[in-house]
Amino acid sequence: MSRCHHCDEFSRASLVRRTAAEAGRGLPAIEPGMPLPAGTGLDRRAFVARSAGLVLSIYGAGKLKLFEEGIARAAGGPAQPVLVSVFLPGGTDALSVLYPGLDGAYRKLRPKLALNPGDGTQFSEDPRLFWHPSLQPFATLHGEGKVSVLPAVGYTHPDQSHFTSRHFWEVGATEARLASGWMGRYLDHTGTKDNPLQGLSLDYQLQPSLASTKVPVASLAAPDDYSFWAPGVWGDVEDRMLEALEPLGARRSDPFLNQAANATAQSDRLRRQLAPFVGTGYGTPVPYPDVDDSFPKQLAGLAAMLAANLPLRCVALTAPGEYDTHSDQPQALADGLDVTARSLLAFQRDLEARGLADRVLTLVWSEFGRRAEENGSDGTDHGAAGTAFVIGTRARGEMVGEFPGVANLDDDGNLRATSDFRGVYCSLLEQWLGEDAAAVIPGASSFQRPVLVK
Repeated sequence: MSRCHHCDEFSRASLVRRTAAEAGRGLPAIEPGMPLPAGTGLDRRAFVARSAGLVLSIYGAGKLKLFEEGIARAAGGPAQPVLVSVFLPGGTDALSVLYPGLDGAYRKLRPKLALNPGDGTQFSEDPRLFWHPSLQPFATLHGEGKVSVLPAVGYTHPDQSHFTSRHFWEVGATEARLASGWMGRYLDHTGTKDNPLQGLSLDYQLQPSLASTKVPVASLAAPDDYSFWAPGVWGDVEDRMLEALEPLGARRSDPFLNQAANATAQSDRLRRQLAPFVGTGYGTPVPYPDVDDSFPKQLAGLAAMLAANLPLRCVALTAPGEYDTHSDQPQALADGLDVTARSLLAFQRDLEARGLADRVLTLVWSEFGRRAEENGSDGTDHGAAGTAFVIGTRARGEMVGEFPGVANLDDDGNLRATSDFRGVYCSLLEQWLGEDAAAVIPGASSFQRPVLVK
């Protein structure tokens, strides 16, 4: 995948988040005056330390009766709707994702970067717009009525900092000091204290949108990556070591020993739950892109976990690609969108083949769009309104908010938002998850709810 030049702020934000997630100490401010990201101050307690080889990390785990009771009870209940959040990191260029190929003003603003009308498929709901050539899979799903498109989504008084704007999207408010994620607050309100899979960061670190304050959530790289590792131990000896975990989880009279025993029992239970996924390719009924990236594998594993009736409610992933395209934008953007779109099409087809499609909606978003005018490095700088998508058989499949055009840009030369991301969250909470948005989104009553679900 081609590489483009990131701004320093994007690189620092990514590094600090990744380092703190691995260390489990919360995320410090990058610079004086910058907001603390969601998740700051939350403890992480892994069932077994990462140094011992356990890939799953549980955030906010306290008195868990976990898999022996909570998981079995949740998995045995009625099927719950699942919301999947896919983040495009760096600020994706909205005027390339859906581009006004016939607009002379667009071509004047982008003499080098403008895409031609014949490069992509025309957008059926607004003939001024065309799909980026790499987004043909989205165009296909949209033609089937399975993609709701938000061509200009953002918020009032847009902040063009990666760190701050992403934080706003993650916490569901333009509140710099809010330290819990919007999906995490939903789980705080409706979740349980013994089911960390209710909020799953299918990533190598906790996705801040899932940061909760009352219930546990989990981070897992992929279902078949959940494992124990001990130096010099493998084969039959390793099998016997793992089998010995179950009796070690028996209840003890000493409260501290009992806590350790519970952790051991919970770890062993999860190992057994995920064992069928190891080395099987998840038994996917459709092919996923064969690329050097974990994203297709993560989506295939997610479909398999849903098929196994594991009690997932909210899942967060990061899409492949480099979207902070200050330079060399055309190839970098095309590469990232290609893998992302083909993988999400495969995921949708997988869900449909397994009879799970009516249970899952996928939200695809980025922290902002890019400047309408190209810069001098074959790229674009930070902008305001971006694009977002809601994908699924239950998605209404219609455009939300009109495309504002490039003739009426804001004072910074950016696309103006015609829908607010907080209203999108309110709609997903109320129309899909069945929860009063006022319990999750600050000031929810002030936001218009677009119809996203049919």
